[in-house]
Amino acid sequence: MPELTVDTIAHGGEAVGRIDGKAHFVAGAIPGERVEIEVFKEKSRWARGRLIEVLDASPDRIEPPCPAYPVCGGCTWQHAAYERQLEWKHEVVTGQLAHIGGLTDVAVRPTLAPGSPYGYRNRMDFSVSDGRPALHEHRSDQLVGLDGCLLLRPELAERFAALGDLTGVRKVVLRAGANTGDALIMVEGRLPSQAPGWNASVVIQSRDGLRTVHGRPWFEEEIDGVRFRVPANAFFQVNTAGAEELVRLVTDAAAVTRDDVLLDGYAGVGLFAATIGRSAGRVVTIDAGRAEFDAITGNLEQVIPGRYRSLLGAFNRVAPTAKDRWNVAVVDPPRAGLGTNGVVAVTRTGPRTIVLISCDPASLARDASLLGDVGYQIDWVQPVDLFPQTYHIETVTRFVLR
Repeated sequence: MPELTVDTIAHGGEAVGRIDGKAHFVAGAIPGERVEIEVFKEKSRWARGRLIEVLDASPDRIEPPCPAYPVCGGCTWQHAAYERQLEWKHEVVTGQLAHIGGLTDVAVRPTLAPGSPYGYRNRMDFSVSDGRPALHEHRSDQLVGLDGCLLLRPELAERFAALGDLTGVRKVVLRAGANTGDALIMVEGRLPSQAPGWNASVVIQSRDGLRTVHGRPWFEEEIDGVRFRVPANAFFQVNTAGAEELVRLVTDAAAVTRDDVLLDGYAGVGLFAATIGRSAGRVVTIDAGRAEFDAITGNLEQVIPGRYRSLLGAFNRVAPTAKDRWNVAVVDPPRAGLGTNGVVAVTRTGPRTIVLISCDPASLARDASLLGDVGYQIDWVQPVDLFPQTYHIETVTRFVLR
């Protein structure tokens, strides 16, 4: 079996080394290590290998605390010291901006760690295998049944332990408000008889929509003094401490005043509109999700009554024809990023500042290049670790009109 000396970490979380000039990707290795691998996929320019043995270990290597690691694909970096994970995320962001966006002189700040590296998730979606909550194996359709998950917040770990036999359930989603104590469990499939003992609101999701079994079809979370109603199937940041850090960063980046009209694109239930928007003269929100749109009015009415307009629809369709003219924009698109049409839409009114929240460094690099083509330059990029023990990276980037 070939030996490989690992050089770096790639976007996607795998370690990379070269054999006879060909890049070999291997999960579970750390830069600086010499490892033995088994190649299971080979292309003309690259190959992917399975880690067989660590021959020379890095001082950053630690014993993973979870017994399901590395079979379970929910985590990818438990074998590495957390400080090193933060450095990797900075390196990946810098590398993607240079490689994809052609941006080599960018102020990328050190990665922020807003909370605990474990016990941080306020939402977790599980499949069910043999009556047990399960996650997929890494790069596989196979499921791994779990007895627990170290990423769950304590409120959710308690509910996880009480789930019991889930035979007949296809999926189960656990959600909680870290600052409120609210909990909600969403089930797809047959409702277990023990559901009344879960100490949470319970809803069933089916082709016909949501049906409330117990409690309410939403939970509440509080961020920066604003209490948000979050419907069972609506998007909200899965790391509460991370959401609080995002609000702080975006507040500083946007620097809105009462003279400003603020656009919150891909607004969700109004995380940025309801917090940062308190300083703006007027707020415009756009989101395509019906659940999010139905919740946002109540969330905004409590803090900026009469000073907002909420629009329902795809951002690229609604923003170009909206009658509003914003001079500051905050956009939090899905993993694919803004793209060409999104950049055209957000820059239509010539905002002086655009704050882009991205969950993928590659799409950030593409969007940064597109924004540069229409006159916007990066002021700074701040990676934020909303997803410790995984390769996923959140960034906040401030763009200013040249």
